Amino acid sequence: MSEPREKALIALYERHARGVSEIPDGRAGMLVEGVVDHIDQIDELIENAASNWSLKRLAAVDAAILRMATFELLTRAETPTAVIINEAVELAKRYSTEQSGSFVNGVLAAIARFTRS
Repeated sequence: MSEPREKALIALYERHARGVSEIPDGRAGMLVEGVVDHIDQIDELIENAASNWSLKRLAAVDAAILRMATFELLTRAETPTAVIINEAVELAKRYSTEQSGSFVNGVLAAIARFTRS
């Protein structure tokens, strides 16, 4: 699991749960700023891909993981889709639940089919 993604996840979680967070430096900061700058588009993609689930019903950590990975799927064409999804699933398993890993995988696979086809 990449350290920048882990740092970005923590910052995005804090932003979602508390409304504020410190933006980390480097690649992690780029991920956080990208999510913040594209939040409406990202949230729409997640809502469309997460059948019968709204972002309001998701755990804050799951929402943060999905937002970060969706931003990467949209903007980081040089990063393989499988790497983005696998890292997000690993983050979900580590910071959320085993079931979250499967859920994150399914949602991101649907988003990838739409954004990377």
